[in-house]
Amino acid sequence: MSVDSGVHYETRYARSGDISIAYQVIGDGPRDLIYVPGIISHLEFSHELPGYTDFLNGLASFARVIVFDKRGNGLSDRIAGAPTIEERIDDIPAVMDAAGSKRAVLFGVSEGGPISLLFAATHLDRVEAIVLYETFVRYGGVPGQTPMWSPDVHKQFTNYMLEQYGTGASLGGFGASRAGDPHVRELWGRVERASNSPGGFRAVYEALLETDVRAALPSVQAPCLVMHAANGSMFEHQSKYLAEHLPHARLVALDGIDHFPWFAGGDRIVAEVEEFVTGTRSAVANDRILATLLFTDIVGSTERAAELGDRRWREVLQNYYSLARRQIERYRGIEVGTEGDGIFARFDGPARAVFCARAIRDGVKDLGVKIRAGLHTGEIELKGDDLSGLAIHIGARVGALAAADEVLVSRTVKDLVVGSGLQFSDRGTHQLKGVPDVWQLYAVAG
Repeated sequence: MSVDSGVHYETRYARSGDISIAYQVIGDGPRDLIYVPGIISHLEFSHELPGYTDFLNGLASFARVIVFDKRGNGLSDRIAGAPTIEERIDDIPAVMDAAGSKRAVLFGVSEGGPISLLFAATHLDRVEAIVLYETFVRYGGVPGQTPMWSPDVHKQFTNYMLEQYGTGASLGGFGASRAGDPHVRELWGRVERASNSPGGFRAVYEALLETDVRAALPSVQAPCLVMHAANGSMFEHQSKYLAEHLPHARLVALDGIDHFPWFAGGDRIVAEVEEFVTGTRSAVANDRILATLLFTDIVGSTERAAELGDRRWREVLQNYYSLARRQIERYRGIEVGTEGDGIFARFDGPARAVFCARAIRDGVKDLGVKIRAGLHTGEIELKGDDLSGLAIHIGARVGALAAADEVLVSRTVKDLVVGSGLQFSDRGTHQLKGVPDVWQLYAVAG
C-alpha cells in the first residue's frame, strides 16, 4: 500500500506464467490506459517522488490508469538475468486480464516503448492507441543517424551506473531538472535500490543494446503519439524515426530536459495525451514549466544617478534596457518585467540564459555602469502573463548576492549546462533569505 497526501493506492498481483506481476489501478475513467514503465520503477516508493502521483492522477482524470512493475523490477518477482522482450510483452495481457481490461491505450516510457510497440503489433484487438515518451526503436541508433551510444561509451556508462547505483547519482539522466536537489536525489537513490539490485540492473541495461523493433513498426495499426523532451534529449532522432516509420503517428516536442515525464512539466504531457486520446483538452488554470530565471540590476545606481544627474541617468537607463532586451531576444528569452534598475527574464535553456547574462554584463561597461546578475533553474507556474513559484524567489536572492560584474548561479544551473563550455568558480554555500535549505552558488568564469 502506498500513501501520498493521504490517498491510498492498492497494490495487487497478476500471474504471468509462473511470475507474479505487481500492479495498481488509479481512477475509474471511461477508457483504460496501461502505463509501461522504464528501466527503474517501484509502484510504491515512486509515489514519494515529486510529480509522480500528480502525473498519474492527471491521466486518471480521463482514463482508468493501470501501472505495473515489469518482471524483475520493484514489487514484481525478481528473476535471474534479463527477461526477453517477449516475456515482458506477456506481462501486459496478464495485468490487463487481472484488472478486467479488454482494450487499452498503451503509454510506454523509455524502455517501455519497444515493449508497447511489439505488443501493439501482435495484439491489434487489445490496443486502442499508443503514447510514447522519450523512447527508442533501436537502442544502438537507427540507420543514417548518429548512434545514441557506441559500445565503448555504453560500457563506460554501465560501469559508472554500477559504481553509483543506489546513490541517486543517475538522477541527472532521468530527472535532470531535479539534479541539484539533494532531497530528490536521496529519494531517487531509494527508488533505485528498491527497483532492482546492481546486478539485475546491469543485466537489463546491457540487454538494451540488443533491442531493435524496427521490423514491427509497419504492423502497428493503432494511432500513435510520439513525444520527447525538446531541450537536449538524446532520444530526439529516435522519436523522429518512429514518427516517420509508424503508419499513424504524430510527433510532439515538449519543452523540458527530463527523461521521465513527471519530474517537471507533467501537466503539459498529460494535456497532450488527453487531447490525443479523447479529442479534447481540459482547461488548465495554470501551466507548470521548467525555466531558467535571470535577474540583473545596476550596482551602485543611487550614487551613479547623483553623479550624472537626472537627464543623463535616464539616458543611461534607457540604453541599459535597450541593450538588455536585445540580448534577451538574441538568446531566445522572454522579458518578464522591470523594477527600478533591474530586469527579470526567463529562458527555456539554462546555457542560453548564462550567455545572455554575460553579454549584458559585458555590454553595459560601455555605459559606465556595472551590473550584478543571478540565475536559477526551477519550476514555475504560468497563469496568463503572471508567474509564480519558489524558483523566482531563489533566483532573485541569488542575484542579490552577486558582486559587481559577477554572474552568480545556483548549483542547479551549473549542473544543467555541462558540455556548454562554461566554467565556474565555487562561491560556497549560502542561506537565502526566506528560502529553505542551504544553497551552493557558483560564479561564471570569464
